[in-house]
Amino acid sequence: MLDLTGKNAFVTGIANNRSIAWGIAQQLHKAGANIGVNYLPDEKGRNEKKVRQLVEPINPSLILPCNVQDDALMAEMFNAIAEKWGKLDILIHCLAFANKEYLGGDYSNVPRDAFLNCLDISAYSLTHFAHFAKPLMTEGGSILTLSYLGGVKVMPNYNVMGVAKSALEMSVRYLAAELGPQNIRVNGISAGPIRTLASSAVGGILDMIKHMDNTAPLKRTVTQQEVGNTAAFLASDLSSGITGQIIYVDAGYEIMGM
Repeated sequence: MLDLTGKNAFVTGIANNRSIAWGIAQQLHKAGANIGVNYLPDEKGRNEKKVRQLVEPINPSLILPCNVQDDALMAEMFNAIAEKWGKLDILIHCLAFANKEYLGGDYSNVPRDAFLNCLDISAYSLTHFAHFAKPLMTEGGSILTLSYLGGVKVMPNYNVMGVAKSALEMSVRYLAAELGPQNIRVNGISAGPIRTLASSAVGGILDMIKHMDNTAPLKRTVTQQEVGNTAAFLASDLSSGITGQIIYVDAGYEIMGM
């Protein structure tokens, strides 16, 4: 039985009710985990208000500001986790960003600053998270991130984000090798295209979803809940022998040649 009772799970990247991170948080809560979430601070506090209202039904015990490009704020967030919970069992990384202008067009036109910014937020942030989480996972733990097929195969209108996802997936493997002796497992979920705030920046997302409906073995795309179910499994002791893996939750689309 999938049971996360007594586990502390911190979920990052919830933006709205379509977020995959929100689907994951709901399933972790359903399995009994104690939930914490983050929000991206802004001057008018709109992000905090939005996140607080959305997550109210799962009653998180921590709601903290986090900007992965602010080292001091990152440290404060993990210090708050340590003070409130004492230990961390599950860390969910659902963060990515690229300037929409450089998702389409010629990949060779991406400027250095846009490339580095995308890699920083979308890939390095997982490594930085693991650095802070490692001393808090005193009883072992599970770190989980989100990827996409564009990290291993060329996908239209993905460009620099595909390179970032490739770096993210290799980070999963290197972190799994490093943290395994502490019984900390690191895995990724490669989800099929889902209509979210993030995916709306990808040109032709609706066409991609339609293509998946026609091509995937299950003849449909997947839902946030299905990704959340897999995340809950990977966070639980039922997956105790799984680490360093990218699990495809895409209705089987990844196996198809045409």
